[in-house]
Amino acid sequence: MTDDVVPASELYTDAFAADPYPTLARLRADRPVCPVGSPRFDSWLITRFDDARTALTDPRLSKDLYGPEQHYLKIFGPNSEGLNRNMLNSDPPEHTRLRRVVSQAFAPRRIEALRPRVASIVDQLVDKMAPHGEADLMRDFAIPLPMTVICELLGVPPADHDRVLDWTQVIRTSGSTSRPPAQERAAVQEAQLRLHHYLAGLVRAKRDDPADDIIGALITAVDEDGTLSEAELVTTTFLLLFAGHQTTADFLGNAVLALLTHPEQMELLRATPRLLPAAIEELLRFDGPLPVASPRIATEDVDYQGVRIPRGAIVGVAINAANHDPAHFADPDRLDLRRVRGPHLGFGHGVHYCLGVSLARMEAELALGALLRRLPGLRLGVPLAEVRRLPAASPFRGLLELPVTFTA
Repeated sequence: MTDDVVPASELYTDAFAADPYPTLARLRADRPVCPVGSPRFDSWLITRFDDARTALTDPRLSKDLYGPEQHYLKIFGPNSEGLNRNMLNSDPPEHTRLRRVVSQAFAPRRIEALRPRVASIVDQLVDKMAPHGEADLMRDFAIPLPMTVICELLGVPPADHDRVLDWTQVIRTSGSTSRPPAQERAAVQEAQLRLHHYLAGLVRAKRDDPADDIIGALITAVDEDGTLSEAELVTTTFLLLFAGHQTTADFLGNAVLALLTHPEQMELLRATPRLLPAAIEELLRFDGPLPVASPRIATEDVDYQGVRIPRGAIVGVAINAANHDPAHFADPDRLDLRRVRGPHLGFGHGVHYCLGVSLARMEAELALGALLRRLPGLRLGVPLAEVRRLPAASPFRGLLELPVTFTA
């Protein structure tokens, strides 16, 4: 790390959490590749679209955090190996082997077959909200929808959904409570341990009583052809559970807030439902739930924009900054649901391109369509400045709550 570091005091503030895009625009224009300080770990940030797209496929930027230098300890903490040593944090050929096992479960045709069930879950959640005229859309809709869907896909018993949600929420909302940092870290580590213990027990139970679900398919991969080890089975289950609901929940909150603060675009979408697929892509580009791609490690000195990133450095590819690059998107800070669809990076790029993209798009289409159709007069229930967000240092961009009102 050089002395010319962008300090945490510039990037990790409440103002940055509310609207990071002016700061990201300055970095993109003046310091497109720069070292940044962080409450979690120091890294190098890449902000321009072309550089970001290249970096996401650069073999010199490794996703393997569990090598000899054990970068995972700095990034995830001491209890992470039991949950985070999975295909997201690995390189080919390990990544190829791990991803192949689960890719069939997320094939577009198989996901499309789930549409009636997902639509039913959406309707049930809206049914609970509709008579009251007010709701917290995060608590009552955006979080339980993808959590219910991914739990059913994995085969988590309905009676356990709330427990699993509680543990994942402790991890998701880290840094947003009033607890001292040491207590916050302890709470996250406890949640990780409980979740690991639960998933390991669930796998054992399903081996004794096989089921037609994703965990059942993973068990088959372990027991019949040795494709996965026992530990990899648990970590893959965790990745699918967490990734299968976290980013979708945050996207739904961000998307609804973007529509509420751009009422002309919301009315356009309400009046023209056929725009939904394109609108989802624009909303994802406009304010995506994963501001920086999961960390990469420079395995050698690498140059971007004439700036040398040293070997061993942690590298962050700033997805949301790249998706606002004026070199690729005209008037990028404007929400335009009629925007001609271009190649954004909201789902990543390269071999780590989002495995659940078909499921995420379908959930978003059904969810946003139902909210606009069934909650007339939908509007923010508090001033925009009072909407509570995940802290700026979180790896996710999302809302802690989204109070709304509507015509009951």
